[in-house]
Amino acid sequence: MTVTDQPPTSADRPPVRRRRPPATTGTLMTKGIGIVLLASMLIAVLPSVVATRQWGFLGVLVGLAAVVVAVYATRRAIPAKYLLPGVAMLVLFLIYPIMLTFQLSTTNFGDGTRSDKEQAVARIIGTSAVQVPGGAVYSLAVGTQGTVTGGPFAFFLVDTQTGEAFRGTETELAPLTASEVTITGGLITEASGWTMLTRQQINAVSGSGQPLDGYTVTVSDNEVIRVQGFQAITMHTPLVYDAATDEITNTDTGVVYAPQRSASGDRSFFVDADGNRLSNQSWGENIGLFNYQRIFTDARITGPFLSIFLWTLLFATASVGLTFALGLGLAVVLNDPRLRFQRFYRSALLLPYAIPGFISLMVWSGFWNQRFGLVNDLLGLDINWLGQTWPARIAVILTNLWMGFPYMFLVCTGALQSIPTDLKEAAAIDGASGFTQFRKITFPLLLVSVAPLLVASFAFNFNNFNAIQLLTQGGPFSSDNPTAGGTDILISYTYRLAFGTGGQQIGFASAISVVLFILTGVIAALQFRATRFLEDVN
Repeated sequence: MTVTDQPPTSADRPPVRRRRPPATTGTLMTKGIGIVLLASMLIAVLPSVVATRQWGFLGVLVGLAAVVVAVYATRRAIPAKYLLPGVAMLVLFLIYPIMLTFQLSTTNFGDGTRSDKEQAVARIIGTSAVQVPGGAVYSLAVGTQGTVTGGPFAFFLVDTQTGEAFRGTETELAPLTASEVTITGGLITEASGWTMLTRQQINAVSGSGQPLDGYTVTVSDNEVIRVQGFQAITMHTPLVYDAATDEITNTDTGVVYAPQRSASGDRSFFVDADGNRLSNQSWGENIGLFNYQRIFTDARITGPFLSIFLWTLLFATASVGLTFALGLGLAVVLNDPRLRFQRFYRSALLLPYAIPGFISLMVWSGFWNQRFGLVNDLLGLDINWLGQTWPARIAVILTNLWMGFPYMFLVCTGALQSIPTDLKEAAAIDGASGFTQFRKITFPLLLVSVAPLLVASFAFNFNNFNAIQLLTQGGPFSSDNPTAGGTDILISYTYRLAFGTGGQQIGFASAISVVLFILTGVIAALQFRATRFLEDVN
């Protein structure tokens, strides 16, 4: 046979394209149902997102929805089908909140600055208004396109003389047709696209500092509608706002007021040429990196911040170190196979871990009570544990030790059981004592498995809000600084600044949160770098 007569080899044959089997009806139905559910969820959240003008969040949702449809509607991009869920969760629950927090930290958002400048101007003009003799009187209903507590809100008005219906916001008064609303007994009870509030709900959002506090409807340059009981009346104001010059003029006196940043630097007010304020009403605005500058330059902040930071480091270090030491010691003792009732002891030690944390903290807050607490009764002491700074700190650390050692016990038990017994047997033959075996073999090998968990535990305790808030509420507090308590860690201090009774400073608290995030990341990176030597442990 000649060479040309030889049969063709596999290398000479053209590649065979394997056709994918057609998609089954069940697969198509599953994809269709998934796309419909995704579209339904997007449509469900769309009104509230648009009403609150969260355009960034809307863009993220639409982008993720488009990517999900593009990936799962096709039979290609197989790796993306598995990676997309994790990436989507990463974007929604980590990256986007971080970006949103940083954006909020560059604003002065908080009590007194929740409204924008347009709404603030409307309220300033509205508060100066006086009733117009013979002016229109309206029956009042309130509607929202968001939540019944946060809005955005609008007034739904019916002229008691003419029966005409209107929808009023802080920027305009718009007439309504009979097809848009339902009027019962002279009051609008339903409106297309709006949720109407009950009387009780209106009262709840009309108090001091609430969204409807000082709410006015702009009719013209010097005419507004304000609430009077459960009615609304037409009022006249001498103040006129000029958007071109960004000034408010009092037409009765001729005084001109222009916006000016206050001495504190975090908000602006309308003031005249002599610096006299027209109103204490301010508004939300971008203030750049002022909040970060305030953290490191304001003496009222830097003092508590540095001391709280040092206590936070001590609290996290002591919590991790003590829980690890106790958990490891118990794990080593109960790892001896000669010990009787081993399973019983291990189960009993897990009880603190099985009880919900908030219950344990509430119970321990009673144990530390000076007058009838269990600790003082058992030890015959009379220590005001939660009323003095260092006793309170000791109480917090010991309580956290009680709650945290079962976790370390579990981790260390698993790590000990994974260490080959051959190594310890060989060391024993070479004459190594039990302590030497533990120090030279067991502990280094155990750290290889446990070190990442110790770093994670440190990060958790660095931000362990529950342990502080439920046990001491950050106290004890001194009379000269009621904001920063003796047991406050950075996260509880941030919470008090953001939601404390002394006035919410959410923009400033967001800046502290960003700093706290960076600190936690840097400390974790340094800890991981410090554990690199464990890579050499064989």
